[in-house]
Amino acid sequence: MAADEVAGRLDLAFTGIPTFLRGAVCADPNELDADYAIIGFPSDEGSGWLPGSRLGPRRAREMSLRFNSCNTGGTPGFWDIDTDRRYLEREMADGRIVDCGDVDVIYTNIDATWANATQLVSTVLERGATPVVIGGDHAATYPVLRSYGMDLQFLHFDAHLDYQPFVHGVTQSHGNPVRLAHGLPACKHIVQVGMRSFRTPEHHYRDAIAAGNRVLTTKQYLRDGAERVLSELNPDLPVYISVDLDVLDSAIAPGVATPEPDGLDYEHLRDALAAVAANFDVCGMDIVELNPMVDVANQITSFLCVQLLVETMGHISARGRQSFKASLQPGEPA
Repeated sequence: MAADEVAGRLDLAFTGIPTFLRGAVCADPNELDADYAIIGFPSDEGSGWLPGSRLGPRRAREMSLRFNSCNTGGTPGFWDIDTDRRYLEREMADGRIVDCGDVDVIYTNIDATWANATQLVSTVLERGATPVVIGGDHAATYPVLRSYGMDLQFLHFDAHLDYQPFVHGVTQSHGNPVRLAHGLPACKHIVQVGMRSFRTPEHHYRDAIAAGNRVLTTKQYLRDGAERVLSELNPDLPVYISVDLDVLDSAIAPGVATPEPDGLDYEHLRDALAAVAANFDVCGMDIVELNPMVDVANQITSFLCVQLLVETMGHISARGRQSFKASLQPGEPA
């Protein structure tokens, strides 16, 4: 063998079975042994506009393989050229990032799908892993959040408030999750970041503020930066993070169902997530509304989705990942 050859498979990004970061598959969550459990939630039955986010988890897994192929023959983990620091080295070397597959989606039966999601995430938490959920539409956040039996705070990045009232009996749409989360006993505090545009209904905003939510618009974030987000969080509570990709400007994240102009740049969102991960215990996260059907040809939105996940996981581990265990909390809000 020539000196510059590497033993074993080359595993280029367009080959092989696409698990997230080529992590091992855990077919039985009751036997999970990992730091991070990747969970796909491929459902867009709650979408009130364009369908297609159900394909998000599969495309994110495909894009994640690019992170492996760029490091062929190198040290495990991911190196930051600006800080000269390596992230997720132990996790990648020791197989601590595991793909738990997808929530079993029962089409036309949202109650059953949500029950499956809550059960899967609850099991992951009982096994001591941090859930990392890839949607799917934003309705996914509520059945994930209700898995937690411990007090937490909910940090929500989005162009929209998702505080839609339950009109016409609609309680399970991508416009409802934050209103639903407010009714969970474990959810003690809610901070919302990135809201903007003339499509923000005033009564949704007034309801959110009256409920005690802290809301930072895009302009407020750009004025005050990540420190403002940190100042709105409770230092005594772990943080669950939910990122709707439409919080990003539509010019850089076109592959979402409900894009809005004048959003955050990638570095704004990345820096906020890094700051939170560096200063708070992050007990889980989701990233939602990736819609490959409306993305551009090079799938940049899908790639940005994975980049955010990998970087955020890296910062969570750099601080010292906590092990969170929670019991099932399936009760609906009043």
